[in-house]
Amino acid sequence: MSETAGARATQVAARLSGTVRIVGAGLLGSSIGHALRAKGVDVVLADASPSQLRLAIDYGAGRAEQADDQPALVVVAVPPDVTADVIQAELLAHPDAVVTDVASVKLQPFDELRRRGIDLTRYIGSHPLAGRERGGAISARADLFIGRPWVVCRDGETRASDLALVEALALDVGAMPLEMTPQEHDRAVALTSHVPQVVASLLAGRLAEADEGSLRLAGQGVRDTTRIAASAPELWVQILGANAEPVVDVLDALADDLRDVAEALRTPDAPGARRAVADAIRHGNEGVERLPGKHGQNRRFETLVVMVDDTPGQLGRLFGELGELGVNVEDLRLEHSPGAQFGLAEISVAPAALRGATDGLQERGWRIAGNTND
Repeated sequence: MSETAGARATQVAARLSGTVRIVGAGLLGSSIGHALRAKGVDVVLADASPSQLRLAIDYGAGRAEQADDQPALVVVAVPPDVTADVIQAELLAHPDAVVTDVASVKLQPFDELRRRGIDLTRYIGSHPLAGRERGGAISARADLFIGRPWVVCRDGETRASDLALVEALALDVGAMPLEMTPQEHDRAVALTSHVPQVVASLLAGRLAEADEGSLRLAGQGVRDTTRIAASAPELWVQILGANAEPVVDVLDALADDLRDVAEALRTPDAPGARRAVADAIRHGNEGVERLPGKHGQNRRFETLVVMVDDTPGQLGRLFGELGELGVNVEDLRLEHSPGAQFGLAEISVAPAALRGATDGLQERGWRIAGNTND
């Protein structure tokens, strides 16, 4: 084996061995199946819907179960309202397997199973922070979890070998394992996932009643803030209901903030009104700065806005010439207004690289629309 081939084989070697059983062949379950099969892991799929199961198998997410299958790991990837029931069934059906789930709420199923008196020694709740606006096996992707956090909720009864198995699952699909308690997890996702969904949906709801003239003015700001509003209502009713208390806490605090800004804008010339609005915007700046970016770093980048003609190959040429200039693209956002014959590429670069990138691209004929930090 050549040195290159050996390195490639080392890179793709799976940590998991044996059979992994995935119950639920929707977006998350099928995506896990695709990612594990890409590493040579034997994946068995099960789903309450025969058509969903056949579709996931046809797409290559795993195989149909057989009577003699003995999985070492069971992954429960079903809707939140049946997660506890399926976990219980899988623990009983596979007494030698470790069982985990990928539901976005961790405390409710854990408490429900304890209330039923189920032995949870072999159960470890987990949650990959990944997803798409579209669901189902047809939307599954093997790269869905790459670089994403995967929360693992251990407790005092968790065996080290069982914990290692669930962490190996996260690592094999390209995710980054992170240990939290169920309470810590649910409070965190209320702020970073569940409330953003509510806010995006409420804002997008205003668009449903807007006139066509207003919608023609929609730019990247409203598209960014409403992107996740396309999510499935049936799923989110379950998620929000299961994590209601922490979600309500954040919504109440947010409602107070909105009320303060609204009151200031009712009389914008009143003493302190402008300061109240400015403080709200500045506080938002501080929050955004705390969000981890590339490689989990809280680094700030400069943003260069380049006008790109709407013709084939232009974006590739832009990246190629940035590479020739020695500029690393830290992030990219594209905006293309309806009817325009060009797009705007907002390119995030290290502050030290901004001047060289600007001058170099202009010398090569690119039109610079400005940078967003001016």
